[in-house]
Amino acid sequence: MLGQRSLTAIIGLPIIIAVTLVGGVLFAVVVGFILSVAMLEFATALAPRQEPAPAPAWLAPGPAQLLWQPPLTYAGVVLVALLTAAAYNGFDWWAGCLVLSLFLVLLLLSLLGQVEEALALWLAIIGGVAYVGLLGTHLIFLRDLHGGRDWVLLALLGAFATDTAAYFVGRAIGERRLAPHISPGKTVEGTVGGLLCGALAVIALNWLLGPRIDGDQVLGLALLLPLVAVIGDLGESLLKRGAGVKDASGLVPGHGGFLDRLDSVLFCVPLVYYYVLWVVE
Repeated sequence: MLGQRSLTAIIGLPIIIAVTLVGGVLFAVVVGFILSVAMLEFATALAPRQEPAPAPAWLAPGPAQLLWQPPLTYAGVVLVALLTAAAYNGFDWWAGCLVLSLFLVLLLLSLLGQVEEALALWLAIIGGVAYVGLLGTHLIFLRDLHGGRDWVLLALLGAFATDTAAYFVGRAIGERRLAPHISPGKTVEGTVGGLLCGALAVIALNWLLGPRIDGDQVLGLALLLPLVAVIGDLGESLLKRGAGVKDASGLVPGHGGFLDRLDSVLFCVPLVYYYVLWVVE
C-alpha cells in the first residue's frame, strides 16, 4: 500500500507540475479529463443505484466496469467536461453551463421516465456536477490569474502536503480516533500533524514558487488551507460511508480513485482563488 502510494506520487507529481507550468489548452484538457473521471466515479459509487445494462462477459470486474453504466451517469460526466470547456472560455460561459446542467438532467430524467427515482437521481447527479465540476473547474480560473501557475501549485502541493503529513504522522504516533463513525483510520495526532505541516508547506511554497505575498496574508492562507483540506477529506469519507463504499474506484494505485485524490483539493482550489481575489489583490 505504502509502496503504491509512493510510486503513484513519484510518477504523478512531475506530470501535474509540468502540465500546470505549460497551462493553456493542455492544462484545460487534463483538468477536464481528471474531473470527468472523478464524476464517473462519483455517480457510479455514490449516486442512488440504477439498473445498468448487462455487462458483456469479456468485461473483467474492477475499474473497467466504470465504462458500463446507465445513461444518466454519462450525462453527468459530459456536463462536467462541458463545464470545464466553458470555464476555459470565461466566467459567463461557465455560469450559463451550470444553469443548463440543471435543465438537461431534468430533461433526460423525463425522457427516461424514471418517476420514482427521479428526485434522488436528479439531486445526486447535480450534486456530483456541483461537487466535482463547480469546485474543480476553479482550477481553470485560478490558473488564469496573474501568477496563476504559482497559485495552482501552491493550492495543490499545500493540500497534498497536508494529506501526506496526516497519513504518516497518523501511522507513526496516531492513537486517538478523530471521527471513527466517518473515517476510522484518521487520528487526532495525524490531523494535527497534517495541519502543522500543511501550514509550513504553504509558507514555504509562497516563497519558493513566486507569489511572495505579505506575512499577514500568507499566515491567513497557511491557517485556512490545511483546515479546508482536512474538512474536504472528511467530507468525502462521509459521502463514501453513507454510500457503503471504501474507495471511489481503484484507478489510482494506493489512493483509490481520482475522486479520493481530489477530496481535499476540490475545496482548497476555490479557497485560494477567492483568497487571492478578496485578500491579496
